[in-house]
Amino acid sequence: MNRLGFVLLMWLGCISCIRENVGESIQYVQPGDRLPDFTVELSDGTILSRHSLVGKVSVLVFFHTECPDCQRELPVVQKLYEYYREDARVEIVCISREEAADEVAMYWRQHELTLPYSAQPDRNVYALFSEEGIPLVYISDADGIVRYLFTDDPIASYTDLYEAVSVLVEQDLPLPL
Repeated sequence: MNRLGFVLLMWLGCISCIRENVGESIQYVQPGDRLPDFTVELSDGTILSRHSLVGKVSVLVFFHTECPDCQRELPVVQKLYEYYREDARVEIVCISREEAADEVAMYWRQHELTLPYSAQPDRNVYALFSEEGIPLVYISDADGIVRYLFTDDPIASYTDLYEAVSVLVEQDLPLPL
C-alpha cells in the first residue's frame, strides 16, 4: 500500500505542472496587458492588490509546492527577493494555485524561504491570469503593465529575472534636474 501511495503522490506532483494544450484554451495575461484586478492576503496579514502595486515594479509568481518546476523556480525568486528586499520600488510576491495555507507555510519553513506569499485554496486569483501552467512569473512596470512573462518552458533563471526587473526599475528613475 505504501508503494501505491508513493506512486500516486508522485503522479499528482507531476501533473500539477503539466499544461493541457487543448486548442486555444490557455489564455495568459500577456506582456502589454494591464494586471487584472485582484486582491490577496499575504502570509503576514498584509493585503496586496493591483492598486497597491501602482508605482512599483512587481514580480508575481504563481506556483504549487508539489510542482517540480516550481520547486526549481522558487529558490531563484528567493535570491531575487533577497537582492531587492530593501528596495521600496520593487514588490515580489508568490501566489499559490489551489493549495492550503498550512501546506505552503510548511514548504516555506522546510526550504527556508522568506519571500512574501499568499496561499490560495482555489484557482480564483490564478484564473484571472491564466487557465493552465505553473510556474508563471509576471513582471510589471510601475503603471501595472505586464512587461515580461516567464513560464515553465524554460523556467526563468536569476539572470532573466534580475535583468527584467532592473530594466524596469531604471526606467522609473526620476530624471536628473
